[in-house]
Amino acid sequence: MNWLYDSVEPRVMDEDMLKLAVGEQGPRDEAGQLARQEGILFKDVLSLRLDFQNILRIDSLWQFENLRKLQLDNNIIEKIEGLERLVHLVWLDLSFNNIEAIEGLDTLVNLEDLSLSNNRISKIDSLDALVKLQVLSLGNNEISHMMNIIYLRRFKDLRTLSLSGNPIAEEEDYKMFICAYLPDLVYLDFRRIDDHMKELAEIKHQYGIDELKQRENVIQAQLDDERAQREELEEHKAAFVEHLNGSFLFDSMYAEDVEGNKLAHLPGVSELLQAYKDKFVIICLNIFEYGLKQQEKRRVELDTFNECVQEAIQENREQGKRRIAKFEETHLMSLNAIRDESEVTNLEMKVAEHSKDITELFDMLMTLEMQLVEQLEETINTFERNIMDLVALFIENVQSLMAQCRDLENHHHEKLLEISINTLEKILKGELDEDLPYDVRALFVDKDTIVNAVGTSHDLHLLKIDNREDELVTRTNSWCSHLVDAIHKDEIMRNRRRVKEIHQYVDHIQNELDNLECSEIID
Repeated sequence: MNWLYDSVEPRVMDEDMLKLAVGEQGPRDEAGQLARQEGILFKDVLSLRLDFQNILRIDSLWQFENLRKLQLDNNIIEKIEGLERLVHLVWLDLSFNNIEAIEGLDTLVNLEDLSLSNNRISKIDSLDALVKLQVLSLGNNEISHMMNIIYLRRFKDLRTLSLSGNPIAEEEDYKMFICAYLPDLVYLDFRRIDDHMKELAEIKHQYGIDELKQRENVIQAQLDDERAQREELEEHKAAFVEHLNGSFLFDSMYAEDVEGNKLAHLPGVSELLQAYKDKFVIICLNIFEYGLKQQEKRRVELDTFNECVQEAIQENREQGKRRIAKFEETHLMSLNAIRDESEVTNLEMKVAEHSKDITELFDMLMTLEMQLVEQLEETINTFERNIMDLVALFIENVQSLMAQCRDLENHHHEKLLEISINTLEKILKGELDEDLPYDVRALFVDKDTIVNAVGTSHDLHLLKIDNREDELVTRTNSWCSHLVDAIHKDEIMRNRRRVKEIHQYVDHIQNELDNLECSEIID
Protein backbone atom coordinates (compact mmCIF):
# COMPACT_ATOMS: atom_id res chain seq x y z
CA MET A 1 0.00 0.00 0.00
CA ASN A 2 1.43 3.25 -1.12
CA TRP A 3 0.81 6.09 1.32
CA LEU A 4 3.79 8.15 0.14
CA TYR A 5 1.91 9.58 -2.82
CA ASP A 6 -1.49 10.32 -1.26
CA SER A 7 -0.78 14.05 -1.35
CA VAL A 8 0.64 14.01 -4.89
CA GLU A 9 -1.54 14.46 -7.96
CA PRO A 10 -2.18 11.12 -9.70
CA ARG A 11 -0.65 10.85 -13.15
CA VAL A 12 -2.05 9.41 -16.35
CA MET A 13 0.01 6.83 -18.23
CA ASP A 14 0.17 8.43 -21.69
CA GLU A 15 2.43 8.38 -24.72
CA ASP A 16 4.59 11.26 -23.49
CA MET A 17 5.35 9.42 -20.26
CA LEU A 18 6.17 6.25 -22.16
CA LYS A 19 8.44 8.02 -24.66
CA LEU A 20 10.32 9.70 -21.83
CA ALA A 21 10.73 6.41 -19.95
CA VAL A 22 11.94 4.56 -23.04
CA GLY A 23 14.40 7.34 -23.88
CA GLU A 24 15.82 7.53 -20.36
CA GLN A 25 16.25 3.76 -20.13
CA GLY A 26 17.90 3.37 -23.54
CA PRO A 27 21.66 3.03 -24.14
CA ARG A 28 23.81 6.04 -23.27
CA ASP A 29 26.40 5.61 -26.02
CA GLU A 30 26.38 7.09 -29.52
CA ALA A 31 23.96 4.44 -30.76
CA GLY A 32 21.59 5.35 -27.94
CA GLN A 33 21.76 9.04 -28.82
CA LEU A 34 21.01 8.27 -32.45
CA ALA A 35 18.07 6.08 -31.43
CA ARG A 36 16.66 8.88 -29.30
CA GLN A 37 17.00 11.31 -32.19
CA GLU A 38 15.31 9.02 -34.72
CA GLY A 39 12.75 7.71 -32.24
CA ILE A 40 12.52 4.28 -30.65
CA LEU A 41 9.70 2.04 -31.75
CA PHE A 42 7.73 0.80 -28.74
CA LYS A 43 7.41 -2.64 -30.33
CA ASP A 44 11.22 -3.03 -30.13
CA VAL A 45 11.36 -2.34 -26.37
CA LEU A 46 11.98 -5.46 -24.26
CA SER A 47 12.17 -3.92 -20.79
CA LEU A 48 10.30 -0.94 -19.32
CA ARG A 49 10.52 0.77 -15.92
CA LEU A 50 7.61 2.90 -14.75
CA ASP A 51 8.14 2.81 -11.00
CA PHE A 52 7.67 5.83 -8.69
CA GLN A 53 5.57 7.66 -11.29
CA ASN A 54 2.41 8.06 -9.17
CA ILE A 55 0.45 6.24 -11.88
CA LEU A 56 -3.21 5.69 -11.05
CA ARG A 57 -4.28 3.67 -14.11
CA ILE A 58 -2.44 1.35 -16.51
CA ASP A 59 -3.00 2.46 -20.11
CA SER A 60 -1.38 2.96 -23.55
CA LEU A 61 0.88 -0.10 -23.32
CA TRP A 62 -0.63 -1.93 -26.30
CA GLN A 63 2.23 -0.92 -28.62
CA PHE A 64 4.83 -2.73 -26.45
CA GLU A 65 3.93 -6.04 -28.07
CA ASN A 66 7.36 -7.63 -27.52
CA LEU A 67 7.91 -6.44 -23.95
CA ARG A 68 9.50 -9.05 -21.66
CA LYS A 69 9.91 -7.13 -18.40
CA LEU A 70 7.59 -4.48 -16.93
CA GLN A 71 8.17 -2.62 -13.68
CA LEU A 72 5.14 -0.78 -12.28
CA ASP A 73 5.92 -0.89 -8.57
CA ASN A 74 5.56 2.03 -6.16
CA ASN A 75 2.61 3.73 -7.86
CA ILE A 76 -1.03 4.13 -6.82
CA ILE A 77 -2.55 1.66 -9.28
CA GLU A 78 -5.92 0.35 -8.12
CA LYS A 79 -6.75 -2.17 -10.85
CA ILE A 80 -4.75 -4.57 -13.02
CA GLU A 81 -5.77 -3.73 -16.59
CA GLY A 82 -4.39 -2.69 -19.98
CA LEU A 83 -1.91 -5.59 -20.18
CA GLU A 84 -3.82 -7.75 -22.69
CA ARG A 85 -1.41 -7.20 -25.60
CA LEU A 86 1.76 -7.91 -23.61
CA VAL A 87 1.63 -11.63 -24.36
CA HIS A 88 5.43 -12.05 -24.28
CA LEU A 89 5.79 -10.64 -20.77
CA VAL A 90 7.97 -12.84 -18.53
CA TRP A 91 8.51 -10.57 -15.49
CA LEU A 92 5.91 -8.22 -13.97
CA ASP A 93 6.24 -6.12 -10.82
CA LEU A 94 3.08 -4.49 -9.46
CA SER A 95 4.17 -4.31 -5.84
CA PHE A 96 3.54 -1.29 -3.61
CA ASN A 97 0.25 -0.21 -5.20
CA ASN A 98 -3.41 -0.14 -4.12
CA ILE A 99 -4.61 -3.28 -5.93
CA GLU A 100 -7.46 -5.15 -4.23
CA ALA A 101 -8.09 -8.02 -6.68
CA ILE A 102 -6.00 -10.19 -9.00
CA GLU A 103 -7.41 -9.78 -12.52
CA GLY A 104 -6.50 -8.78 -16.09
CA LEU A 105 -3.73 -11.37 -16.50
CA ASP A 106 -5.52 -13.91 -18.71
CA THR A 107 -3.35 -13.33 -21.81
CA LEU A 108 0.03 -13.35 -20.04
CA VAL A 109 0.65 -17.03 -20.69
CA ASN A 110 4.46 -16.61 -20.68
CA LEU A 111 4.70 -14.89 -17.31
CA GLU A 112 7.21 -16.56 -14.98
CA ASP A 113 7.74 -13.98 -12.23
CA LEU A 114 4.87 -11.97 -10.70
CA SER A 115 5.19 -9.57 -7.79
CA LEU A 116 2.04 -8.23 -6.12
CA SER A 117 3.42 -7.63 -2.66
CA ASN A 118 2.35 -4.64 -0.56
CA ASN A 119 -1.15 -4.24 -1.98
CA ARG A 120 -4.65 -4.91 -0.59
CA ILE A 121 -5.28 -8.35 -2.05
CA SER A 122 -7.37 -10.74 0.07
CA LYS A 123 -7.78 -13.70 -2.29
CA ILE A 124 -5.43 -15.62 -4.57
CA ASP A 125 -7.28 -16.37 -7.81
CA SER A 126 -7.58 -15.47 -11.53
CA LEU A 127 -4.07 -16.73 -12.26
CA ASP A 128 -5.11 -19.85 -14.19
CA ALA A 129 -3.59 -18.70 -17.50
CA LEU A 130 -0.11 -18.30 -15.96
CA VAL A 131 0.93 -21.89 -16.65
CA LYS A 132 4.65 -21.01 -16.60
CA LEU A 133 4.58 -19.19 -13.25
CA GLN A 134 7.71 -19.87 -11.19
CA VAL A 135 7.90 -16.96 -8.73
CA LEU A 136 4.93 -15.39 -6.93
CA SER A 137 5.36 -12.58 -4.41
CA LEU A 138 2.27 -11.68 -2.38
CA GLY A 139 3.80 -10.48 0.85
CA ASN A 140 2.12 -7.77 2.94
CA ASN A 141 -1.41 -8.15 1.62
CA GLU A 142 -4.67 -9.15 3.34
CA ILE A 143 -4.75 -12.89 2.57
CA SER A 144 -6.19 -14.71 5.57
CA HIS A 145 -7.63 -18.06 4.42
CA MET A 146 -5.40 -21.15 4.17
CA MET A 147 -7.53 -22.47 1.27
CA ASN A 148 -5.75 -19.93 -0.95
CA ILE A 149 -2.76 -22.27 -0.80
CA ILE A 150 -4.77 -25.11 -2.36
CA TYR A 151 -5.42 -22.92 -5.40
CA LEU A 152 -1.66 -22.69 -6.04
CA ARG A 153 -1.30 -26.47 -6.48
CA ARG A 154 -2.22 -26.09 -10.18
CA PHE A 155 1.01 -24.23 -10.91
CA LYS A 156 3.41 -27.12 -11.52
CA ASP A 157 6.45 -24.86 -12.09
CA LEU A 158 5.97 -22.68 -8.99
CA ARG A 159 9.19 -22.79 -6.95
CA THR A 160 9.26 -19.50 -5.02
CA LEU A 161 6.41 -18.09 -2.91
CA SER A 162 6.25 -15.11 -0.57
CA LEU A 163 3.29 -14.57 1.76
CA SER A 164 4.92 -13.00 4.80
CA GLY A 165 3.08 -10.02 6.25
CA ASN A 166 -0.36 -11.52 5.51
CA PRO A 167 -2.78 -12.67 8.26
CA ILE A 168 -2.30 -16.19 6.91
CA ALA A 169 1.38 -16.08 7.92
CA GLU A 170 0.35 -15.74 11.56
CA GLU A 171 -1.34 -19.15 11.53
CA GLU A 172 0.41 -21.73 13.71
CA ASP A 173 0.44 -24.32 10.92
CA TYR A 174 1.40 -21.83 8.19
CA LYS A 175 4.74 -23.26 7.04
CA MET A 176 3.81 -26.90 7.56
CA PHE A 177 0.59 -26.49 5.58
CA ILE A 178 2.33 -24.82 2.64
CA CYS A 179 5.18 -27.35 2.59
CA ALA A 180 2.68 -30.22 2.64
CA TYR A 181 0.30 -28.94 -0.01
CA LEU A 182 2.95 -27.36 -2.27
CA PRO A 183 5.61 -30.11 -2.19
CA ASP A 184 7.56 -28.78 -5.21
CA LEU A 185 8.13 -25.37 -3.62
CA VAL A 186 11.82 -24.56 -3.05
CA TYR A 187 11.69 -21.13 -1.38
CA LEU A 188 9.08 -19.79 1.06
CA ASP A 189 9.30 -16.19 2.25
CA PHE A 190 12.84 -15.86 0.90
CA ARG A 191 14.12 -18.94 2.74
CA ARG A 192 14.94 -22.32 1.28
CA ILE A 193 12.68 -25.14 2.50
CA ASP A 194 14.78 -28.00 3.88
CA ASP A 195 13.92 -31.63 3.15
CA HIS A 196 13.30 -32.43 6.84
CA MET A 197 10.58 -29.78 7.00
CA LYS A 198 8.94 -31.28 3.89
CA GLU A 199 8.97 -34.77 5.39
CA LEU A 200 7.40 -33.60 8.66
CA ALA A 201 4.79 -31.59 6.79
CA GLU A 202 3.86 -34.54 4.59
CA ILE A 203 3.45 -36.83 7.63
CA LYS A 204 1.36 -34.29 9.52
CA HIS A 205 -1.03 -33.62 6.62
CA GLN A 206 -0.96 -37.08 5.01
CA TYR A 207 -4.70 -37.72 5.39
CA GLY A 208 -5.72 -34.31 4.05
CA ILE A 209 -3.30 -34.59 1.12
CA ASP A 210 -4.53 -38.06 0.16
CA GLU A 211 -8.13 -36.91 0.28
CA LEU A 212 -7.29 -33.83 -1.79
CA LYS A 213 -5.38 -35.89 -4.37
CA GLN A 214 -8.38 -38.16 -4.79
CA ARG A 215 -10.60 -35.14 -5.49
CA GLU A 216 -8.01 -33.70 -7.83
CA ASN A 217 -7.75 -37.00 -9.70
CA VAL A 218 -11.52 -37.10 -10.15
CA ILE A 219 -11.56 -33.50 -11.37
CA GLN A 220 -8.59 -34.14 -13.66
CA ALA A 221 -10.30 -37.21 -15.11
CA GLN A 222 -13.38 -35.09 -15.81
CA LEU A 223 -11.24 -32.40 -17.43
CA ASP A 224 -9.43 -34.99 -19.53
CA ASP A 225 -12.74 -36.45 -20.61
CA GLU A 226 -14.10 -33.02 -21.52
CA ARG A 227 -10.92 -32.20 -23.45
CA ALA A 228 -11.13 -35.52 -25.31
CA GLN A 229 -14.75 -34.80 -26.17
CA ARG A 230 -13.84 -31.32 -27.44
CA GLU A 231 -11.00 -32.71 -29.54
CA GLU A 232 -13.27 -35.42 -30.91
CA LEU A 233 -15.93 -32.83 -31.75
CA GLU A 234 -13.33 -30.73 -33.57
CA GLU A 235 -12.35 -33.78 -35.64
CA HIS A 236 -15.99 -34.38 -36.49
CA LYS A 237 -16.43 -30.71 -37.42
CA ALA A 238 -13.38 -30.92 -39.68
CA ALA A 239 -15.16 -33.78 -41.45
CA PHE A 240 -18.41 -31.72 -41.51
CA VAL A 241 -20.34 -34.57 -39.83
CA GLU A 242 -20.54 -33.45 -36.20
CA HIS A 243 -23.55 -34.77 -34.27
CA LEU A 244 -24.41 -37.28 -36.98
CA ASN A 245 -23.06 -40.23 -34.98
CA GLY A 246 -26.33 -40.70 -33.11
CA SER A 247 -29.89 -39.46 -32.86
CA PHE A 248 -29.08 -35.75 -32.56
CA LEU A 249 -30.60 -34.76 -35.92
CA PHE A 250 -33.68 -36.91 -35.34
CA ASP A 251 -34.15 -35.54 -31.82
CA SER A 252 -33.79 -31.97 -33.11
CA MET A 253 -36.66 -32.63 -35.52
CA TYR A 254 -38.99 -33.25 -32.58
CA ALA A 255 -37.47 -30.75 -30.12
CA GLU A 256 -39.72 -27.93 -31.39
CA ASP A 257 -42.43 -30.08 -32.95
CA VAL A 258 -45.48 -29.41 -30.79
CA GLU A 259 -47.94 -31.22 -33.06
CA GLY A 260 -45.64 -34.19 -33.62
CA ASN A 261 -45.20 -34.74 -29.89
CA LYS A 262 -48.97 -34.61 -29.37
CA LEU A 263 -49.59 -37.10 -32.19
CA ALA A 264 -47.08 -39.51 -30.61
CA HIS A 265 -49.82 -40.36 -28.06
CA LEU A 266 -52.03 -41.92 -30.75
CA PRO A 267 -52.43 -45.71 -30.75
CA GLY A 268 -49.71 -47.38 -32.82
CA VAL A 269 -47.63 -44.20 -33.31
CA SER A 270 -45.10 -45.07 -30.61
CA GLU A 271 -44.03 -48.25 -32.45
CA LEU A 272 -44.09 -46.43 -35.78
CA LEU A 273 -41.93 -43.62 -34.38
CA GLN A 274 -39.36 -46.03 -32.90
CA ALA A 275 -39.01 -47.90 -36.20
CA TYR A 276 -38.61 -44.55 -38.01
CA LYS A 277 -35.97 -43.38 -35.55
CA ASP A 278 -33.95 -46.61 -35.80
CA LYS A 279 -33.76 -46.42 -39.60
CA PHE A 280 -33.09 -42.67 -39.57
CA VAL A 281 -30.19 -43.02 -37.12
CA ILE A 282 -28.63 -45.79 -39.25
CA ILE A 283 -28.54 -43.42 -42.23
CA CYS A 284 -27.01 -40.68 -40.05
CA LEU A 285 -24.32 -43.12 -38.89
CA ASN A 286 -23.60 -44.01 -42.51
CA ILE A 287 -23.12 -40.31 -43.30
CA PHE A 288 -20.91 -39.91 -40.23
CA GLU A 289 -18.63 -42.86 -41.01
CA TYR A 290 -18.42 -41.95 -44.67
CA GLY A 291 -17.55 -38.37 -43.72
CA LEU A 292 -14.65 -39.47 -41.50
CA LYS A 293 -13.26 -41.71 -44.26
CA GLN A 294 -13.48 -38.89 -46.79
CA GLN A 295 -11.85 -36.47 -44.37
CA GLU A 296 -8.92 -38.87 -44.05
CA LYS A 297 -8.63 -39.02 -47.85
CA ARG A 298 -8.61 -35.22 -48.03
CA ARG A 299 -5.97 -35.09 -45.29
CA VAL A 300 -3.74 -37.57 -47.12
CA GLU A 301 -4.17 -35.62 -50.35
CA LEU A 302 -3.21 -32.36 -48.62
CA ASP A 303 -0.23 -33.91 -46.83
CA THR A 304 1.04 -35.43 -50.08
CA PHE A 305 0.66 -32.08 -51.84
CA ASN A 306 2.57 -30.23 -49.09
CA GLU A 307 5.38 -32.80 -49.21
CA CYS A 308 5.67 -32.42 -52.98
CA VAL A 309 5.77 -28.63 -52.70
CA GLN A 310 8.43 -28.67 -49.99
CA GLU A 311 10.56 -31.18 -51.90
CA ALA A 312 10.38 -29.05 -55.05
CA ILE A 313 11.27 -25.87 -53.17
CA GLN A 314 14.14 -27.58 -51.33
CA GLU A 315 15.57 -29.09 -54.52
CA ASN A 316 15.33 -25.75 -56.29
CA ARG A 317 17.03 -24.00 -53.37
CA GLU A 318 19.86 -26.51 -53.39
CA GLN A 319 20.44 -25.88 -57.10
CA GLY A 320 20.53 -22.15 -56.44
CA LYS A 321 22.98 -22.59 -53.56
CA ARG A 322 25.30 -24.66 -55.71
CA ARG A 323 25.29 -22.01 -58.45
CA ILE A 324 25.90 -19.24 -55.93
CA ALA A 325 28.72 -21.21 -54.26
CA LYS A 326 30.34 -21.74 -57.65
CA PHE A 327 30.00 -18.03 -58.45
CA GLU A 328 31.44 -16.95 -55.10
CA GLU A 329 34.51 -19.11 -55.66
CA THR A 330 35.50 -16.78 -58.50
CA HIS A 331 33.83 -13.63 -57.15
CA LEU A 332 36.48 -12.90 -54.51
CA MET A 333 39.30 -13.62 -56.94
CA SER A 334 37.74 -11.29 -59.52
CA LEU A 335 37.45 -8.48 -56.96
CA ASN A 336 41.08 -8.97 -55.91
CA ALA A 337 42.16 -8.93 -59.56
CA ILE A 338 40.28 -5.68 -60.13
CA ARG A 339 41.72 -4.23 -56.94
CA ASP A 340 45.29 -5.10 -58.10
CA GLU A 341 44.83 -3.82 -61.67
CA SER A 342 46.53 -0.49 -62.34
CA GLU A 343 45.86 -0.17 -66.07
CA VAL A 344 42.56 1.68 -66.68
CA THR A 345 41.72 -0.21 -69.88
CA ASN A 346 42.29 -3.58 -68.26
CA LEU A 347 40.40 -2.43 -65.18
CA GLU A 348 37.32 -1.49 -67.23
CA MET A 349 37.50 -4.78 -69.12
CA LYS A 350 37.68 -6.85 -65.92
CA VAL A 351 34.84 -4.87 -64.35
CA ALA A 352 32.72 -5.40 -67.46
CA GLU A 353 33.49 -9.14 -67.47
CA HIS A 354 32.59 -9.55 -63.79
CA SER A 355 29.47 -7.44 -64.23
CA LYS A 356 28.51 -9.83 -67.02
CA ASP A 357 29.09 -12.77 -64.64
CA ILE A 358 26.78 -11.12 -62.09
CA THR A 359 24.10 -10.62 -64.74
CA GLU A 360 24.41 -14.26 -65.78
CA LEU A 361 24.07 -15.33 -62.14
CA PHE A 362 20.95 -13.20 -61.80
CA ASP A 363 19.46 -14.64 -65.00
CA MET A 364 20.27 -18.17 -63.85
CA LEU A 365 18.66 -17.66 -60.41
CA MET A 366 15.59 -16.08 -61.96
CA THR A 367 15.37 -18.96 -64.47
CA LEU A 368 15.46 -21.45 -61.61
CA GLU A 369 12.70 -19.53 -59.87
CA MET A 370 10.56 -19.45 -63.01
CA GLN A 371 11.05 -23.20 -63.42
CA LEU A 372 9.94 -23.68 -59.84
CA VAL A 373 6.90 -21.44 -60.37
CA GLU A 374 5.86 -23.52 -63.39
CA GLN A 375 6.46 -26.78 -61.50
CA LEU A 376 4.47 -25.62 -58.46
CA GLU A 377 1.70 -24.23 -60.66
CA GLU A 378 1.25 -27.66 -62.22
CA THR A 379 1.36 -29.32 -58.78
CA ILE A 380 -1.19 -26.87 -57.38
CA ASN A 381 -3.52 -27.30 -60.34
CA THR A 382 -3.35 -31.08 -59.97
CA PHE A 383 -4.06 -30.84 -56.26
CA GLU A 384 -6.93 -28.42 -56.90
CA ARG A 385 -8.56 -30.86 -59.32
CA ASN A 386 -8.08 -33.79 -56.92
CA ILE A 387 -9.40 -32.02 -53.84
CA MET A 388 -12.38 -30.60 -55.72
CA ASP A 389 -13.18 -34.08 -57.06
CA LEU A 390 -13.04 -35.50 -53.54
CA VAL A 391 -15.29 -32.73 -52.23
CA ALA A 392 -17.76 -33.13 -55.10
CA LEU A 393 -17.94 -36.90 -54.57
CA PHE A 394 -18.43 -36.42 -50.81
CA ILE A 395 -21.24 -33.92 -51.31
CA GLU A 396 -22.94 -36.06 -53.97
CA ASN A 397 -22.99 -39.15 -51.76
CA VAL A 398 -24.09 -37.22 -48.67
CA GLN A 399 -26.96 -35.68 -50.64
CA SER A 400 -27.97 -39.17 -51.74
CA LEU A 401 -28.04 -40.33 -48.10
CA MET A 402 -29.93 -37.22 -47.03
CA ALA A 403 -32.51 -38.03 -49.73
CA GLN A 404 -33.00 -41.38 -47.99
CA CYS A 405 -33.72 -39.47 -44.76
CA ARG A 406 -36.38 -37.48 -46.58
CA ASP A 407 -37.85 -40.70 -48.02
CA LEU A 408 -38.14 -42.08 -44.50
CA GLU A 409 -39.81 -38.89 -43.35
CA ASN A 410 -42.28 -39.00 -46.24
CA HIS A 411 -43.12 -42.62 -45.48
CA HIS A 412 -43.56 -41.82 -41.77
CA HIS A 413 -45.77 -38.85 -42.69
CA GLU A 414 -48.05 -41.04 -44.79
CA LYS A 415 -48.40 -43.65 -42.04
CA LEU A 416 -48.96 -41.00 -39.36
CA LEU A 417 -51.61 -39.30 -41.48
CA GLU A 418 -53.36 -42.63 -42.01
CA ILE A 419 -53.39 -43.38 -38.26
CA SER A 420 -54.58 -39.84 -37.46
CA ILE A 421 -57.54 -40.00 -39.89
CA ASN A 422 -58.51 -43.45 -38.61
CA THR A 423 -58.38 -42.11 -35.07
CA LEU A 424 -60.57 -39.15 -36.07
CA GLU A 425 -63.16 -41.52 -37.56
CA LYS A 426 -63.21 -43.63 -34.37
CA ILE A 427 -63.60 -40.51 -32.21
CA LEU A 428 -66.51 -39.27 -34.34
CA LYS A 429 -68.18 -42.69 -34.11
CA GLY A 430 -67.41 -42.99 -30.41
CA GLU A 431 -65.42 -46.18 -31.00
CA LEU A 432 -62.02 -45.05 -29.60
CA ASP A 433 -61.18 -47.13 -26.54
CA GLU A 434 -57.94 -45.32 -25.57
CA ASP A 435 -57.95 -42.21 -23.39
CA LEU A 436 -56.08 -39.33 -25.02
CA PRO A 437 -54.71 -36.21 -23.27
CA TYR A 438 -56.97 -33.17 -23.60
CA ASP A 439 -54.55 -31.21 -25.85
CA VAL A 440 -54.27 -34.21 -28.20
CA ARG A 441 -58.03 -34.72 -28.37
CA ALA A 442 -58.38 -31.00 -29.20
CA LEU A 443 -56.74 -31.68 -32.60
CA PHE A 444 -59.53 -34.03 -33.65
CA VAL A 445 -62.34 -31.55 -34.30
CA ASP A 446 -62.38 -32.18 -38.06
CA LYS A 447 -60.28 -33.61 -40.88
CA ASP A 448 -58.73 -30.31 -41.94
CA THR A 449 -57.43 -29.64 -38.44
CA ILE A 450 -55.74 -33.02 -38.12
CA VAL A 451 -54.34 -32.91 -41.65
CA ASN A 452 -52.86 -29.47 -40.95
CA ALA A 453 -51.32 -30.70 -37.69
CA VAL A 454 -49.68 -33.69 -39.37
CA GLY A 455 -48.55 -31.49 -42.26
CA THR A 456 -47.00 -28.91 -39.96
CA SER A 457 -45.00 -31.63 -38.21
CA HIS A 458 -43.89 -33.04 -41.56
CA ASP A 459 -42.79 -29.64 -42.90
CA LEU A 460 -40.74 -28.97 -39.76
CA HIS A 461 -38.95 -32.32 -40.08
CA LEU A 462 -38.10 -31.74 -43.75
CA LEU A 463 -36.81 -28.26 -42.90
CA LYS A 464 -34.45 -29.71 -40.27
CA ILE A 465 -33.12 -32.27 -42.76
CA ASP A 466 -32.72 -29.67 -45.51
CA ASN A 467 -30.94 -27.22 -43.18
CA ARG A 468 -28.44 -29.87 -42.03
CA GLU A 469 -27.72 -30.85 -45.63
CA ASP A 470 -27.33 -27.22 -46.71
CA GLU A 471 -25.00 -26.53 -43.78
CA LEU A 472 -22.80 -29.51 -44.64
CA VAL A 473 -22.63 -28.63 -48.35
CA THR A 474 -21.97 -24.93 -47.69
CA ARG A 475 -19.22 -25.54 -45.14
CA THR A 476 -17.55 -28.20 -47.28
CA ASN A 477 -17.49 -25.99 -50.38
CA SER A 478 -16.33 -23.02 -48.32
CA TRP A 479 -13.47 -25.06 -46.81
CA CYS A 480 -12.37 -26.20 -50.25
CA SER A 481 -12.55 -22.71 -51.71
CA HIS A 482 -10.62 -21.12 -48.83
CA LEU A 483 -7.99 -23.86 -48.93
CA VAL A 484 -7.34 -23.46 -52.65
CA ASP A 485 -7.27 -19.66 -52.37
CA ALA A 486 -4.81 -19.83 -49.46
CA ILE A 487 -2.52 -22.17 -51.42
CA HIS A 488 -2.47 -19.82 -54.42
CA LYS A 489 -1.83 -16.80 -52.18
CA ASP A 490 0.96 -18.61 -50.32
CA GLU A 491 2.65 -19.43 -53.62
CA ILE A 492 2.40 -15.82 -54.78
CA MET A 493 3.95 -14.62 -51.52
CA ARG A 494 6.67 -17.28 -51.68
CA ASN A 495 7.55 -16.21 -55.21
CA ARG A 496 7.69 -12.53 -54.23
CA ARG A 497 9.95 -13.28 -51.26
CA ARG A 498 12.28 -15.37 -53.40
CA VAL A 499 12.50 -12.76 -56.16
CA LYS A 500 13.22 -10.12 -53.53
CA GLU A 501 15.97 -12.32 -52.04
CA ILE A 502 17.56 -12.75 -55.46
CA HIS A 503 17.45 -9.03 -56.18
CA GLN A 504 18.91 -8.16 -52.78
CA TYR A 505 21.75 -10.64 -53.18
CA VAL A 506 22.60 -9.57 -56.72
CA ASP A 507 22.34 -5.88 -55.80
CA HIS A 508 24.74 -6.51 -52.93
CA ILE A 509 27.44 -8.08 -55.06
CA GLN A 510 26.89 -5.51 -57.83
CA ASN A 511 27.34 -2.71 -55.25
CA GLU A 512 30.58 -4.34 -54.11
CA LEU A 513 31.82 -4.22 -57.68
CA ASP A 514 30.62 -0.65 -58.30
CA ASN A 515 32.19 0.64 -55.07
CA LEU A 516 35.46 -1.08 -55.89
CA GLU A 517 35.44 0.37 -59.40
CA CYS A 518 34.86 3.88 -58.08
CA SER A 519 37.65 3.61 -55.54
CA GLU A 520 40.08 2.26 -58.14
CA ILE A 521 39.27 5.05 -60.60
CA ILE A 522 39.72 7.67 -57.87
CA ASP A 523 43.06 6.18 -56.87
